[in-house]
Amino acid sequence: MVDRFKVTIPQLTGDRERTAFVYLPTGYDMEEDRRYPVLYMFDGHNLFTDEEATYGKCWGLEDYLDYTDTQIIVAAVECNTEGNGRLSEYSPVDFSWQGGGIIKGRGRLYMNWLVKEFKPGIDAIYRTLPDRRNTAIAGSSMGGLMTMYALAKYGAVFSKGAALSPSLWIGSGEAVKIIEDAAYRRGTILYTDYGSMEFRNHEGQMALFADTCATLLKKGVLLTSRIVPGGTHCEASWEQQIPIFMRVLGFEPEH
Repeated sequence: MVDRFKVTIPQLTGDRERTAFVYLPTGYDMEEDRRYPVLYMFDGHNLFTDEEATYGKCWGLEDYLDYTDTQIIVAAVECNTEGNGRLSEYSPVDFSWQGGGIIKGRGRLYMNWLVKEFKPGIDAIYRTLPDRRNTAIAGSSMGGLMTMYALAKYGAVFSKGAALSPSLWIGSGEAVKIIEDAAYRRGTILYTDYGSMEFRNHEGQMALFADTCATLLKKGVLLTSRIVPGGTHCEASWEQQIPIFMRVLGFEPEH
């Protein structure tokens, strides 16, 4: 079951509403004393139904979690759909965009809202396990970059994450420098991947991914990294990775 309700992010988009999605696991209403770990995700509109997804194809996350009886809560918010709002909110650094324009990175503001306002709200409404060990974060593309940023800068809140096809090219290396400069909490877990067909999208992306993984390993992150054979930059490809990153994050099905 997926609850839907409206939220605002005043520091980013004023009183403009966007949809928040909260997946509740099978049996949630019947086990009133049970509490659940929470996976926070980016691009909530792309996760659950094709009708809500930007390009008409979602991750099929609700179907997967129901079928496998995976006992977690997933909380995710629709991205900013105005102009380049998504790029701005999902980047921790400023960067050049098509045609030479500059995108102002507002990722820190977004993460501050998620950690200080959205997460406490989810913990107040739903039966969560709010501690760091039971709090994870995940996303793809720009959301994958933000997942890496969250583990680097908000490690007191998130103990693990999944960064699918992270946009490491953002900011001509400035985004990667955040990872290089970070002091990760002991036991931090990260799953990250790239589709083999994606490396042609940005020059030097394969080397950048390899160097980033090496840096994470040197910093003690418990890293699982993969090249997905035939993988591309789209929801259909990311959907196929769900069982793998769920296992890495410790969210095993009940049966």
